[in-house]
Amino acid sequence: MAAFDVQSLRYNSDGLIPVIVQDEDSKEVLMLAYMNAEAVKRTLESGETWFWSRSRQQFWHKGETSGHVQKVTRVAYDCDRDTLLVQVKQVGAACHEGYFSCFHYVVQPDGGVAVEGEKMFDPEQVYKK
Repeated sequence: MAAFDVQSLRYNSDGLIPVIVQDEDSKEVLMLAYMNAEAVKRTLESGETWFWSRSRQQFWHKGETSGHVQKVTRVAYDCDRDTLLVQVKQVGAACHEGYFSCFHYVVQPDGGVAVEGEKMFDPEQVYKK
């Protein structure tokens, strides 16, 4: 088996690759984020997810503020090498709004929007400024 080289992935013009984060047990998609080569390295080395924040232009370790880290169990890439699928053991909630998954807004057939899932924490208490 050949060694994995993070540079072999196909990053976009900003040096980023989209990352789908999935719960290992339920297979629920928890979030979509972006990594650059350094974030991929940090994730592989630490066993927890690291991302590149496009809005803040800095690295972020998932759960750094909330304590709701993601323990990496599997990293895979697609056949085009331009998307990662990271399976995790989610500790607490993945969403900064307090839900297990960031995908808790569900468009209904009538055009309405429903919120699925229970809030696991109050963001106002966790992300005090």
